[in-house]
Amino acid sequence: MQRLQAFKYELMPTGEQRRNMRRFSGSCRFVFNKALALQKERFEQGEKKLGYGGLCKHLTEWKAEPDTAWLKDTPSQALQQSLKDLERAYVNFFAKRAAFPCFKKKGYSDSFRYPQGTKLDQANSRIFLPKLGWVRYRNSREVLGRVKNVTIRTTGGDKWFVSIQTEREVADAVHPSTSIVGVDLGIARFATLSDGAFLEPVNSFKKQQERLARYQRAMSRKTRFSNNWKKAKAKVTKIHRKIGNLRRDALHKTTTIISQNHAIVCIEDLQVGNMSKSAAGSVEIPGRNVKAKAGLNRSILDQGWYEFRRQMEYKQAWRGGQVIAVNPRNTSRTCPACAHVSAENRRTQAQFRCVGCGFEENADVVGAINILRAGHARLACEVSGAVRPPAAGTHRSDSSKASCSA
Repeated sequence: MQRLQAFKYELMPTGEQRRNMRRFSGSCRFVFNKALALQKERFEQGEKKLGYGGLCKHLTEWKAEPDTAWLKDTPSQALQQSLKDLERAYVNFFAKRAAFPCFKKKGYSDSFRYPQGTKLDQANSRIFLPKLGWVRYRNSREVLGRVKNVTIRTTGGDKWFVSIQTEREVADAVHPSTSIVGVDLGIARFATLSDGAFLEPVNSFKKQQERLARYQRAMSRKTRFSNNWKKAKAKVTKIHRKIGNLRRDALHKTTTIISQNHAIVCIEDLQVGNMSKSAAGSVEIPGRNVKAKAGLNRSILDQGWYEFRRQMEYKQAWRGGQVIAVNPRNTSRTCPACAHVSAENRRTQAQFRCVGCGFEENADVVGAINILRAGHARLACEVSGAVRPPAAGTHRSDSSKASCSA
């Protein structure tokens, strides 16, 4: 099968290369915002939106104008990729997969992309980028496959990273294990398995929250865009980068361990975006328990449930395993011993005690067991032919069309 994979490294550019990368990312941001403003203007005038080809014609005109002639210093393909990003954002919006595209702001995920023209010299740990020359990088692992595109990005501060997306053919994987497990995601316990094992949460944001707030207050007292403000902003950015790195590291370790030991992983089909929505309401209809809900939202987002599912799906696909997402309804209220369903079964967040038969267990373990049973029911439907089983490594949602319910 064909595998797309990205390899990310930290760049070690010279001072001139660093300045040019900031200029290139700024030019791409300018082109994106100018094209978005043009599309909005056409919409207000009742005209049809421009496609990628029409936007490229305007890009040529912008380069010819005296006020924006500096766009010629940036690689043309990088500017064209910004227009492709805008076109993709419009497609996702009309397909109801994303919100309407918004203007890009300086200092937030500044990046630019090369679809071609790059050269990779892994022996000497360097990469050739058009109009930048050879740039050294921290070579931590070998790049496998044919290079498809290269993205240069900064997370703030002076650190720049390169993401090299490759494509290669690999043999269809067969998972070495035949084990199936249910996984319940939570706040007090990040992941609880149906066999009783559990993993503690990292809570990277919660641990850095007070320190982050202190540095943010210090930055707010500085004159905006002054040298002292920029220094304070760099400290805030460094803390944010540390929070993200700790969370991603923990998620990768957790998903790798589970994926290596289990061929089929059953999880809840959680709508994280809906679960973490604000409860503030409006002026006319104010929300209730806003402070408590805001704390719960922070905890949910701090765990990275959506990223956990994304990583689990592609890692299982690579290893020849499967991910089954089941309906989360009543998974923590159903007794695994007598199947009695009641909200009274779970009187506290951690303890489960069935009012029907008296069965007692940790609530997260009960949830994981019920998730596993729902996954077994889904597999039984497929074996009986009610649902056609997908290829190994594909994701199957409980919301998919089926004539058999789990």
